[in-house]
Amino acid sequence: MAQLDGYVSGPTAGPTATERALTKVGDASAIVLVEGLSDQIALETLARRRGRDLAAEHVVVLPVGGAHAVRRYLARFGPEGAGLRLAGLCDVGEEDIFRRGLADAGLGSPLTRAEMERLGFHVCVADLEEELIRAVGAARIEALFEEHGDIGSFRSLQSQVAWRDRAVDAQMRRFFGSAARRKFRYARLLVEAVDLDQVPRPLDAVLAGV
Repeated sequence: MAQLDGYVSGPTAGPTATERALTKVGDASAIVLVEGLSDQIALETLARRRGRDLAAEHVVVLPVGGAHAVRRYLARFGPEGAGLRLAGLCDVGEEDIFRRGLADAGLGSPLTRAEMERLGFHVCVADLEEELIRAVGAARIEALFEEHGDIGSFRSLQSQVAWRDRAVDAQMRRFFGSAARRKFRYARLLVEAVDLDQVPRPLDAVLAGV
C-alpha cells in the first residue's frame, strides 16, 4: 500500500486511517470526529500551520468512515461513554445526521447550526473542497495543478461535454473528487496554499474548540 505524505493511500486508506486514529484515543483529551481521510489531512495540516502539535496536546482527529458512522463514535466517546471532549466537522449534506447523532448521544438537541457550533460541531458548505476552492481561489489552484503535474488532466476534464460549460469552481470540485488519491493530496496542498486570514471558518472553528 502506498504512502501519501505520511498517510496510507489505496483502496483501504479510509479504514486504515480510522484504525490508526483509534489506537491513539486511549490517551486522548479530545477527539475531533470527521467524515473521512481528506478532512483529517486538512485539519492536521491546518493545525501545523497554526503552530499546534495535536499529538502533544492529546487531540485525535478521527475519520469515522462516513457520516452514518458518527453516531457510533458519539455514543462511544460522548457523555454516555468515555466522556471525552468532542468536536466535529461535516458537509452540509450530512448535517442532519450529525445533529441526530448528537442528540442520541446525550450531547444536546441542536435544532440549528448555531446550536451545533456551540457543541463544537461545524458544517462545511457544501463540502470541504468547495470551502477550500473558494478560500484559495481558482488562479492559485491552477498554479498548483501546473506545479504538481495535474494541469493536463484538469484541462481534459474541462473539455468534456458534461463539464465544459460549468463554472471553474465546479470543475475543480469534480476534479478533486474524481480520484481518492488526488482528493487526499490536495486536501493538504490547498490548506498549505490558503492565506491564514482566509482559512474557511468551519476548519478554524473546529480546531479552536479543542
